[in-house]
Amino acid sequence: MATTQRIPDATASATASVTSPPRQVPVLWLALLATPMAAGANAPVLILPDMARSLGVATPTVTWLVTAFAWAMAVGTPLLAGLLRQRGVGATLKVSSALVVAGTALVATVPWLPLALVGRAGQALGGAGLVAVAMNLAGSTRRMGVITSGFGVLGASGPLLGSLIGDAVSWHAALSISAVSLLAVPVVARYAKGTPPLAQPFDTQGAGLLVALASALILLPHTPLPALGAALVAGALLGQHLRWRPEGFVPAAVLRSPLFLASALTGVALSTSYFTLLFALPRLITDRTGWSTSAIGTGQLIALLAGSALSLLFAAAAARLGRRTVFAALITVGALAPAVAAFATSAPVLLLTATAAVFAATGSNAVLAVYAGGTAPAAQRPSAIGLFVLCYQLGGAFGPAIAAVLVLA
Repeated sequence: MATTQRIPDATASATASVTSPPRQVPVLWLALLATPMAAGANAPVLILPDMARSLGVATPTVTWLVTAFAWAMAVGTPLLAGLLRQRGVGATLKVSSALVVAGTALVATVPWLPLALVGRAGQALGGAGLVAVAMNLAGSTRRMGVITSGFGVLGASGPLLGSLIGDAVSWHAALSISAVSLLAVPVVARYAKGTPPLAQPFDTQGAGLLVALASALILLPHTPLPALGAALVAGALLGQHLRWRPEGFVPAAVLRSPLFLASALTGVALSTSYFTLLFALPRLITDRTGWSTSAIGTGQLIALLAGSALSLLFAAAAARLGRRTVFAALITVGALAPAVAAFATSAPVLLLTATAAVFAATGSNAVLAVYAGGTAPAAQRPSAIGLFVLCYQLGGAFGPAIAAVLVLA
């Protein structure tokens, strides 16, 4: 990520085609706008039992707070990107900030799980909008690298931060970390003032069907049969919609691309593996080694930071490696991580599986998103990358649910 030239590939179209700001926003403000969401998403990892006791529910039940956040991030990414195209940066910042404020207020005060679920969804919807704005205002590979590395670092720090804040204050405060993003909103709004939106028609029906399909898929681990039926119906209706509006919210040409499908399926598989291990490893290490919560949090932080750093090096070398090598490396490492974790009894080995999992997941998010975007014409590349990100975010919903069934219960 050392180069500072303008992005020449699909990421450029995804990040620059929506808006062209009159003044470049300092990249550290963009990072502050986007990256606290990663810490907020992972903050519950080590405090799930405390949250469950406080809310009076079982630990597997409280993982719905994680699922709600992942669902809202997944469906919010394409929806708020649509708002960004229609209304511009200013309107998107206002709506996203309002959602984050309202969601955080609920999470920080309510003692009931249903309202806390609404709050977490509000936080994530607003966060998806703030992330969309940051990515669209980045503009160069170096600046994009700062933002994506920030995701890795704060995502890795999230479990330990959540544990420390939970012990010092409360789990309510720990789940409010993502509100730190609001500090950057006034500065970004000032720099991006006057940025015009693109006057493009919004495919409301296509967006609604995509949200319905994603929602049904996210519910698969919890209610398999009803969710599967709903997914089949939503998928069929979306397929029919694509026949008469092939260039709508979900471009048909993108879904027909073998490279896009390979990238998206690999992304969701590696993301699911990573998030499953992220939530399962603390319990596995406790049960198999007897390490304390603070030791686990510190060890997991080091492991995840190492994996994030390795993924940045891998992304920088991906162009020289070729697509087949990239896919082979990511899939191999991603498959080995859960296989080793299933049988390992040593804490260092278990932590190494976390390093491998975050390397594969973060590396896929960085590299395969470019492959996915490159499968579409310039006008459809933002949609292609948005769909890839949605698929990747599905892993954030599948993983905790799988961990709840296999380990946390």
